[in-house]
Amino acid sequence: MRAMVLERLGPIEGKPLQLREIETHKIKKNNDVLVRIEACGVCRSQLHGIEGDWQKYGIPPALPTIPGHEIVGTITQIGPSVKNLKVGQRIGISPLHGSCMHCDYCKTGKEHLCDQAEITGETMLGGYAEYITVSEDFATPIPDSMKSEYAAPLFCAGITAYKAVKASEPTRQKTVGIFGVGGVGHLTVEFAKLEGMRVVGVARNKAHLDVAKKVGADNVIQFTEQNEFLSTLKKEEGLLDSAIVFAPSEKIVDLAINSVKKGGTIVLGVLASIPNFDVFTEKTLRGTLIGSRSDMVDVVRLAKQNDMKIIFKSFPLEQANSVLEDLKYSRIEARAVLTP
Repeated sequence: MRAMVLERLGPIEGKPLQLREIETHKIKKNNDVLVRIEACGVCRSQLHGIEGDWQKYGIPPALPTIPGHEIVGTITQIGPSVKNLKVGQRIGISPLHGSCMHCDYCKTGKEHLCDQAEITGETMLGGYAEYITVSEDFATPIPDSMKSEYAAPLFCAGITAYKAVKASEPTRQKTVGIFGVGGVGHLTVEFAKLEGMRVVGVARNKAHLDVAKKVGADNVIQFTEQNEFLSTLKKEEGLLDSAIVFAPSEKIVDLAINSVKKGGTIVLGVLASIPNFDVFTEKTLRGTLIGSRSDMVDVVRLAKQNDMKIIFKSFPLEQANSVLEDLKYSRIEARAVLTP
């Protein structure tokens, strides 16, 4: 099969991903399915792994590897123990590729927190390729009405957005700020609106603010400098009830904390140090990480029921380097999707 293989870490401008012909995956476990990939979303976390930003977190754990962790494709072969899936069926695969299934997290529906979780595109070869295998337990069926390129972003951006909104303790008519309206952020706007919240989109890039408006944000504010931003926010909205942060910047994290009322909640969907935090304001800082298999089913259901807007553009698999470079410099409107 064809795959974009990462053999060395380095700036994406140096094209570290190389198109290779490698052996096609084979079913090794009785409950595995072999999937012909039709679409794989491009995520900023993959960029951090490729460029070596996350080596201190052990990502990627080994080279060579194949990135890509939001995948939709068609099953071409099933293992002898597979009961609930069939050849010809379309399924999606999230970053959660597997877990131990017997620890306290797995037993309580929080398998994404399992210490032995397998991560697509990191501990397991990912979706920048033509085929992949996955256990039927970690495959999510896709409705026939959903195009693969539309559905793929749901499997990382979608579930991350959904979980972040839930973590913000949404309540109708409360105001939430989405800091970083891009591939994940624009879906966060939509999930927050489904909860009946007033949504303020925040971004540096005017094009991203336009995306926020397109998917239903009630207001948008461009970030330039903290004092100026806070002045505008207080004038137009007052302080926020909660904030969700997807911009990978300590300055933006600090801004979000200062934008929220005393007793409010700030949800972090990025890795960042917390430079300043006043404990006497009784604010809550909460991290969020993808979601469970049950969450993934809910995300697909909500997207279908509400005809959610997923703004994406498709590119051929071999253009992965240039697409990631465009993502790095904010030249992608929302989500990019690779098609083998």
